[in-house]
Amino acid sequence: MAQHKVGIIIGSIASASINRQLAKALVKLAPAELAMTEIPIKDLPFYSYDMDANFPPAATAFKQAIADADALLFVTPEYNRSIPGVLKNAIDWGSRPYGKSAFARKPAGVVGASVGAIGTALGQAHLRGVLNYLDVPQLLQPEVYLQFKKGLFTEDGACTDAGTEEFLRKYMSAFADFVAAHKAG
Repeated sequence: MAQHKVGIIIGSIASASINRQLAKALVKLAPAELAMTEIPIKDLPFYSYDMDANFPPAATAFKQAIADADALLFVTPEYNRSIPGVLKNAIDWGSRPYGKSAFARKPAGVVGASVGAIGTALGQAHLRGVLNYLDVPQLLQPEVYLQFKKGLFTEDGACTDAGTEEFLRKYMSAFADFVAAHKAG
């Protein structure tokens, strides 16, 4: 079975992030043809175009990891009805200098969890707008705006609710199909 390398970008650097828990669950539920690996963002300094000519090592490694991936899965919280600053900072590093974006034409999925009733709908809308500008084709359906409840995931990423597990499994299957179709041209 063909392997597609998927880079997971988690929009939170908190160790106990509910979106980190969601990411673990998605890895467990992913079809075998997806090889999922986190692309960490916590060591990236604040982006400044002053460093465009001489990227710091963390930014160079981040951008290379994006380039090496066949697709990306963004797992983002919603902060103040938008995306976290650390995620926007990472996107800025990966897309710079202008004209040399590692994101261009890289297929992606966008998901997220929140304790709020609308999940991360507004944060995802903002992220999708940024990704549209960067020429990132996105899986638009199904959508995952997950309302997180304590105990939904075990520490190792198992989902404790059968309905949620099936929903996330179907999402990952649709994402795998999207990645394969995009790679096939």
